[in-house]
Amino acid sequence: MIGTLNRRNLLRCGCQLGAACLAAAALPDLVHAASPSSKKTTLTADQALETLKEGNRLYQIDSPVQAAKSRERRIEIALGQTPFVVLVSCSDSRVSPEILFGRGLGELFIVRNAGNCVDTAALGSIQYGVAQLGVPLVLVMGHSRCGAVEAAVDVVKNNTVYPGAIGQMIEPIVPAVLSQRDKPGDFVENCVRANVDRVVSRLRGAAEPALLDPLKAGKLRIVGAAYSLDTGMVDFFNEG
Repeated sequence: MIGTLNRRNLLRCGCQLGAACLAAAALPDLVHAASPSSKKTTLTADQALETLKEGNRLYQIDSPVQAAKSRERRIEIALGQTPFVVLVSCSDSRVSPEILFGRGLGELFIVRNAGNCVDTAALGSIQYGVAQLGVPLVLVMGHSRCGAVEAAVDVVKNNTVYPGAIGQMIEPIVPAVLSQRDKPGDFVENCVRANVDRVVSRLRGAAEPALLDPLKAGKLRIVGAAYSLDTGMVDFFNEG
C-alpha cells in the first residue's frame, strides 16, 4: 500500500514538474510581450513611398521581399505596432496589399472597402494612423476593373438603381464618373483614377489638425495609385 502511494506521489510530482517546465518554456514569450511599445516608424514619407515602390517591383518579377511574419515578429509587435503607411484600398479579393507590396506583420495600416472610399469610419482610421501611430504616408489605391466603380458607371450611363446600402456606398463615386465623360481612353479606368484623385484631394483638404498639421509641416504625404490586375504593377500618381 505504501509502495502504491509512493508511486502515485511520484507520478503526481512528475506531472507537476512537466507543467512547470512548459510554463518556463513559454516565459520568454511573456517577457517579450510584457510592456507596451510606443515606438513609431523611423521612415520618412519619401522613404515609405520608395519602400512600397520597391516591394511592388519585386512582386512583379516574382521575387518578393521576405516579409516579417514569423513567430518572433508576432511576439515583437504584440503590444505595439509601427506601420509606415496608411493604405486605403478596395475590398476586392484580388487586391491584397501585403502581397502586392511584399510587406509583413505590423507594417501596413489598411483601410479597405468597396471602391476605396472614405466615409466617417475610414477617415477616423486614417487620422488615427497618422496622429496616434505616427504614420508618414497615406496611399489611396484603386484598381483596374473595380466593381464599385463599374456600378457607379452603370448608374450614370443607365440610371441603374442599386438596392439598400449598395447604392449609398457607390454614391460618392458618381461625381468622379461624371467628371470623366467625353474624356479619351478607357472610361472605367479613367473613372478609377478620378475616384482615387477625389479621395486624395479630400484628404489633403481636410480641415482636421490630425492631417492638416503634418501635411503643412512636410511630415505627411498623401499619394494616389492604381493597381493593374493584369500586370501586377502599381502605378503611383498624384504624388503631391
